[in-house]
Amino acid sequence: MGIATCPNCGAKNRVDERAARATQTVCGRCRTPLDVPGDAAETGHPVTVTDATFEQEVLGAGSRPVLLDCWAAWCGPCRMIAPVLDQLASESNGRYTIAKLNVDENPQTAARFGVRSIPTLLIFKNGQLRETLVGSQPKQALAARLAAHV
Repeated sequence: MGIATCPNCGAKNRVDERAARATQTVCGRCRTPLDVPGDAAETGHPVTVTDATFEQEVLGAGSRPVLLDCWAAWCGPCRMIAPVLDQLASESNGRYTIAKLNVDENPQTAARFGVRSIPTLLIFKNGQLRETLVGSQPKQALAARLAAHV
């Protein structure tokens, strides 16, 4: 979900970016068409992945590498690495995607890839798992691993 400001009346509209790409979104107050920002990967934010969206968001990313952070809210090292992943996402310039999968809420995908410790970082490219990193990693190490797959 995001917020789009109407260029005509200035009203703030809550919009679902994915749904907005499929149909024209209009202002709830004056019905003026809204310019909705792109997906999270294009706007420099990590993409939230679920069991239901994994195939599309990660395996369907094509040749763009995807770093999938398998995390949980109660995990201290997961919380420590989150700002690093936010920085990498903002610096990606479309070269790669940073995605986040909450393993407590999405156990099927976590089990599919044998995630037993968190944080576990999985790097995918062309729909294939290319690399697995377990534990908190420094930003430079993550950037180097992603660069190897770009």
